[in-house]
Amino acid sequence: MKPKIVTIDGKNYAELDGEKPIFIHPDGKEAAFDVPDMYARLLRDGKRNSDLQKKLETTEATLRAFEGIDDAEAAKKALETIKNLDEGKLLSAGRVEEIKAMASKAAEDRILAAQKQLTEKIATIEKDRDNLRSDLYSEKIGGSFNRSKLIADKFAIPADMVQARFGQNFKVEDGKIIAYDSMGNKVPSHSKPGELAEFDEALEILVSAYPYKDHILKGANNSGSGARSSNGAGGAGGKTMRYSEFNALPLRQQALLMNSKDGPPTLVDE
Repeated sequence: MKPKIVTIDGKNYAELDGEKPIFIHPDGKEAAFDVPDMYARLLRDGKRNSDLQKKLETTEATLRAFEGIDDAEAAKKALETIKNLDEGKLLSAGRVEEIKAMASKAAEDRILAAQKQLTEKIATIEKDRDNLRSDLYSEKIGGSFNRSKLIADKFAIPADMVQARFGQNFKVEDGKIIAYDSMGNKVPSHSKPGELAEFDEALEILVSAYPYKDHILKGANNSGSGARSSNGAGGAGGKTMRYSEFNALPLRQQALLMNSKDGPPTLVDE
């Protein structure tokens, strides 16, 4: 993607749409790029990611404080040892075994109660940690779909609908978004051989292998193997879709497609 340049009096200037510079995509399409808006969104999303990361780190640090406390029997023996330190004074009373049994039972009850509380607290912390991790991952991946220039320029459906179909192909690993194809393999970059594809490039590669791509890309609804002419009738702009193709979509995508702001496609027989 490169800026559109005009030459005036021998000097090169970037062409603007209002106050927005115009960029030319590799396919020749032109689009105005709202730099201040994109910068503001990056700052906002970056702060949200940072806050979630800090909460996750705090939760994991709290959980580590309980590491190694998993042997109730050893703890009970330690309590018994402390109770028996003054055993010499009890010999004269002739109640050593009785008192030892009482102390052991009391210690065991305390240990069991403490162990139950500890187990419940660990479960709560682990749940909070998992929720924070899930929120962090959702923000990273969901934010990438919402900020995608590829979706804004080339897709005929909104970002949340694209995420509903392709979101499961992306994972967060070591703080980075990694794309996987339908075979479970990491998606390599075509523009940077030897590296993994970044988000927009990976999404474009995944969509190119999607059998119903003609129904989700701009300017592709009246061409390709999956499209048919409706002779001016039917849904939005005369778009059509086979019943078999529609039924193969996830229920969420079916609902979004049928409630599209441009109107639903016309469903046709094979």
